[in-house]
Amino acid sequence: MSFLRDKISRRYFFLLMLFSLMLVCAALFFCIRQSEMAKEMLLDHDRAIAASLLEQGVSAKIIMSALSDTQVSEQGDVLLQKAGIMDQTAFIFFPLINNMFYKELLWAIIVALLLIALYLGTSIVFLSIKENVYRSAVQVILKYKEGNFSPHLPRAGGGTLYQLFSSIEQLATQLQARNEAEQKSRQFLKDTITDISHQLKTPLAALNMYHEFIAEEPDNVKTVTHFSEKTGLALERMESLIQALLKITRLDAGSIEFKKEACTVSELFMQATETLATRAALEDKQLICEGSDEETLVCDLQWTGEALGNLVKNALDYISPGGCVRLSWERSPAMLRLFIRDNGAGIAPEDLHKIFRRFYRSKGSLDKQGVGLGLPLAKAIIEGQGGVLAVQSVPGQGTVFTVSFLTEL
Repeated sequence: MSFLRDKISRRYFFLLMLFSLMLVCAALFFCIRQSEMAKEMLLDHDRAIAASLLEQGVSAKIIMSALSDTQVSEQGDVLLQKAGIMDQTAFIFFPLINNMFYKELLWAIIVALLLIALYLGTSIVFLSIKENVYRSAVQVILKYKEGNFSPHLPRAGGGTLYQLFSSIEQLATQLQARNEAEQKSRQFLKDTITDISHQLKTPLAALNMYHEFIAEEPDNVKTVTHFSEKTGLALERMESLIQALLKITRLDAGSIEFKKEACTVSELFMQATETLATRAALEDKQLICEGSDEETLVCDLQWTGEALGNLVKNALDYISPGGCVRLSWERSPAMLRLFIRDNGAGIAPEDLHKIFRRFYRSKGSLDKQGVGLGLPLAKAIIEGQGGVLAVQSVPGQGTVFTVSFLTEL
């Protein structure tokens, strides 16, 4: 009887029980009433017979004996048949029974009409309430269909119907989340295509221009060599941009599976700075590692090394010759932190919360190489492994990037 969990159905069921009880009471009432009226009818009949016999001179003793006699004889049947009283005689020809019938019929009709009115009224109220619930649910579901998930389905009870409504709301919530995710994906794709076209426009225009210069002076070795070098740089920039976009798109799509393994932090930083050490030396900049060689971290060595390399490269871009980038690490009971510190120009406060946006270039970085994907890529790699990337900076004093990983038990 799970339907009794529904408050409306429970009330209707109790009203039906009350209606059934009233029917039983009505039947009992009519049985008692019929018995009382039958008794009164017999008493009136016996009184009439006794009075008639007394008037005709029959002794009281004989009358009392006749009234108390319950045996049926053939002579009595013959006498009643002569008087027209037999089993086939219609009850309307018995005045007492006829009067009782019409009185009881009137009472029965009145009581039946009252019970029918009660039953129909109860059913109409129940069905009206159910209809209102269904109409409300239909209106809400239509709004869900239109993409408006703010309304809620009725929640007035705990029956099967409201369990169905709850399931529909859960489905609507999932659809809302999916719609939002699809909208974000479409917006991301739109923004990415816009950014790619914008970023490729400049190197493509440069390549076309370099090609025209080379085509105009094919015999001028100096011109050909000069613009060939520029062409190579533009192609490198395009390749770097495309590779970074592919990586960050794969990370967003969740198609990259990080292969975590234990490695030393010194090995991780060596992986990150392997291609940057020569650049630092040529630019008269220092890369300094400070920390225990035995400290280990469980991560994807290649991807994490690339993320840290992007942070180190960013630091090298913003320090002057003679400056340094310090790589250090420390462990607490619950966390391992990696620090990339530089003593460069720092980041302006208004740019600090924007540097992880894709293709974002602050005013102070417009003269630097890059397309603005290194820091977003580093953040995506680190967060994809359950880490956290944070930044602190003081203009004129330098910047600190902090990579934090929870200690695995």
